[in-house]
Amino acid sequence: MSDWRFAQKSPSEELAQLYLYSFKKCVSGVEIDFVITVKEFAAPPPGQYFRYFAQADKPINQKIAPFLASGWGNSILEALTGCTRAIREFPCEEGEPSSTETAAGA
Repeated sequence: MSDWRFAQKSPSEELAQLYLYSFKKCVSGVEIDFVITVKEFAAPPPGQYFRYFAQADKPINQKIAPFLASGWGNSILEALTGCTRAIREFPCEEGEPSSTETAAGA
């Protein structure tokens, strides 16, 4: 057990270590970059049984019912796999052009 977990006094504090991952999805020839944050909780949050939670930074399924892809699990792999599975399965639209794309087009 890592010692950082001992910094939490109460489960309600939801102390977590963060892991960042990059994921790319190609839609109609346009690459959409996602940043997925996985939280490793010192103890599962109240009402949860898993210590790992992954969530993407961009919504998917924008035209019907937008939501942020996410996943829970007993390991980083389980949580990350749940999140990437949702990104693959649901449609996503390209976002606003980035500042570098806007500057290049000007």
